[in-house]
Amino acid sequence: MIAPGAKGSDEGVELVLDGGRVGARVAAIVRSSKFLSPGPVTRRFYWRIFMKRTLFALALAALAAGSTLSAQQGGRQASPDGAAAAQVGGKYVASGEARYEGGKWIDILYGRPLKRGRELWGSGANYGKMLNDGAPVWRAGANVSTRLTTEAALTIGNKTIPAGEYSLFIDAKSPTDWTLIVSSWAAQPRMDQKDKTALWGAYGYTPEKDVARVPMKIEALPFSVEQLTWAFLDLTADGGRMAISWATTVASVTFKAQTP
Repeated sequence: MIAPGAKGSDEGVELVLDGGRVGARVAAIVRSSKFLSPGPVTRRFYWRIFMKRTLFALALAALAAGSTLSAQQGGRQASPDGAAAAQVGGKYVASGEARYEGGKWIDILYGRPLKRGRELWGSGANYGKMLNDGAPVWRAGANVSTRLTTEAALTIGNKTIPAGEYSLFIDAKSPTDWTLIVSSWAAQPRMDQKDKTALWGAYGYTPEKDVARVPMKIEALPFSVEQLTWAFLDLTADGGRMAISWATTVASVTFKAQTP
């Protein structure tokens, strides 16, 4: 499930990673590394080793996953990978070259299906069923489970979510009743029905690993969004909204980061 764009190089060795999600994952790993600002020679040496191993491992994982949908779309993915990111809890330091210090990253990695003229939601008892595609809930994206990675503990609704990595699902029961599910279910990089410890999309989802279930605010848009989009809206120094937009609907939850 790969798309051109992400590149990495080290001492003359260049890797072209065909995957938005792979590239975004590298960025997320780099941000969380203690070697983020390599200084002394020794640190730069270990930084190069860290990056080389990370890029090679992710490239191999992406190639192993294959790209059936890409072949069906004439070399392009039916649902390209995407990422949304925000940094909270820091501040700009104006002395010398302006820079942002002390911030904590929050990332959402997801697949971005296109509407392509479809009626997405359905109605009545069939509301949401097409997007669930036989799963108990919606993966809120496409392909691999939608993933939330946060360096700061978050409060969403009245639930505290420790820093870490989670899967996001949505239980869409009606046009006015959506629930965001933050789950500790791990994600499969490709479908493996024998693996009962992780999920592909939302298939096999069960609620015992739910960390939080939060009602979403649903609003109508005055225009139609063709490609599903996760975004961070109305950001303040320590919070904002996580929002998903598709067609003429945007659904969101407010969050607050616990920062020093």
